[in-house]
Amino acid sequence: MKENVKVAVKNILTSYLELNKHRKTPERFTILDAVYSTNGHFTLEELGEKLSREYNFRVSRATLYNTLKLFIELRLVVRHRFHTTTKYEACYDNNSHSHQVCTICGKVTEVRSPQIIEAINNLHTKRFRKDGFTLYIYGICSTCQARITRQLSRSAKKQKTATKKQEAIAKKQEAIAKKQDATAKKQETKKAKTKQNKDK
Repeated sequence: MKENVKVAVKNILTSYLELNKHRKTPERFTILDAVYSTNGHFTLEELGEKLSREYNFRVSRATLYNTLKLFIELRLVVRHRFHTTTKYEACYDNNSHSHQVCTICGKVTEVRSPQIIEAINNLHTKRFRKDGFTLYIYGICSTCQARITRQLSRSAKKQKTATKKQEAIAKKQEAIAKKQDATAKKQETKKAKTKQNKDK
C-alpha cells in the first residue's frame, strides 16, 4: 500500500514538472520519498536530519522549504501550525485530519473519528466543494495532567508542612508571651510588696 502511494505521488510530481517545464531534480524526488517514508508529523529540521542520516543526502533549509511549498500546492503535503511549531505531514491518501494538541508540551496526536468525518461529509456548503478538513482540539495531554497533579500535590504537602510550622512557631511565641506576662506580673507583685514594706 505504502509503495503504491509513493508511486502515485511520484507520478503526480513528474506530471506537474513536465507540464510546467520545470527540472526534475533529484532533490525533489528524494525529499518526496523521505516525506512519504515518514510516519506522522515532522518539522523541516527533522526532515533535513532524516535526509542526511537515512539517505546520505544533504539539502539546504531553503531547498527543503521551497520543495515542501511546492508539495503543499500539489496537495501532497499539508502544513500544520501547532501550538509552538510548524509541522508537515504527507496527505495524499488522507485529506481529513483531526488532531489533539497539548497546550503544555506541544504533543500532537492524530485522532481518528468516523463521527467527525461523517458530520463534515454531511455538511452542506453553498458554492463550495469540500476536499478535506483539518480539526485541532486543544487541551492538556494525560502526561502533563499527571505532572500537574503531582506538582499540585507536592505544593499542597509543602503548604501543609509550612502551615504546621507556622502554627508551631505561633504556639511557641504564645508560650513565650505568656512567660513574659507571668514574669512581668511577678516583678510588679515584687515591686508592689517592696513599696508596701517601705511605706510601713
